[in-house]
Amino acid sequence: MNESIKQIYPEAGISRHAALPITDQFERTFNYLRIAINEQCNLRCIYCMPEKGIDFREQHQLLTTDEIFQLIIIISQMGVSKIRFTGGEPLLRNDLLELIHIVNETKNVDSIHLTTNGLLLGKYVKSLKDAGLSGINISLDTLNPEKFYSITRRDGLDLVLDGFEKANQSGISSIKVNVVVMRDFNNDELLDFIQLTKENDVTVRFIELMPFDYHQIWKTGKFYRAEQIVSDLKKQVDGLVPVNGSRTEHHVFRKNGYKGKVAIIPSYTRNLCGECNRIRITADGKLMNCLYSQNETNLRDAMRSGTSDEEIGSLIRDAMMKKHKDGWDAQDQGNDNRESMTQIGG
Repeated sequence: MNESIKQIYPEAGISRHAALPITDQFERTFNYLRIAINEQCNLRCIYCMPEKGIDFREQHQLLTTDEIFQLIIIISQMGVSKIRFTGGEPLLRNDLLELIHIVNETKNVDSIHLTTNGLLLGKYVKSLKDAGLSGINISLDTLNPEKFYSITRRDGLDLVLDGFEKANQSGISSIKVNVVVMRDFNNDELLDFIQLTKENDVTVRFIELMPFDYHQIWKTGKFYRAEQIVSDLKKQVDGLVPVNGSRTEHHVFRKNGYKGKVAIIPSYTRNLCGECNRIRITADGKLMNCLYSQNETNLRDAMRSGTSDEEIGSLIRDAMMKKHKDGWDAQDQGNDNRESMTQIGG
């Protein structure tokens, strides 16, 4: 374990007095932290940011290893048991394996997950497993090399598919493929993605396009509503049986005889807000109590100014108590501070 982390938390991994769970005014309980550990990415997806990128924050503006661990220690004592590292592309951060390892030794954390675009996954999947990773979500919007380049503005589909295969063979318990579905672009590949579930115990998740595209393709007619995805799947696929999934997987099916599952996530139509259990922290240490929130709580500066753990916990609790009923209400409040999904955390 990092020596500076030992100095901050010599008792790391030892359970403290249990705090009350984090709740909001609508009696939702939050036990899942999504924490972005960088903004940088090695792709330039058309629904995320321009081909030339954006003005990324400087390194000193981002959370350090110690600060990330400090936040996880605090929040794990408040009933949060699931941690997901996001980005940007988190595999570009040099200390990711260290973060997974030390969080894996932290009491109260039951599972550690990663969202990745998969380009570097084949190289690191064994080390991720050894460090204690519980699950991987791979963002992959097409199985066609030409479309892959068109969406991501980079080559590399073969690398992502190699990472997918190695992840399936790694023994990591949860493997999911996240597909942002766009009308007249990749919606003709629904059946191809479902085939991934035939021999693999994975979940393929079709996700609605969201308006965090740096003003590139939103409102261009490519939006493909969750209900329409479900309708088209039922028309095209025989033997779809409803099964259980995670809170965000609003519709979940398994095709008869297949090992894996298919899920649809209404991330824009927001039918899932009543089931929300997520806390989001951006790479620069701002807590967002909703994906669509335009108000942020600056945990980074609070930590750097010497605010105590108890006060940090109160900041987190107070921010979540102010969470709006749904994403529609949230997007109409405050100032729009984030121009790209990579600045929010995938």
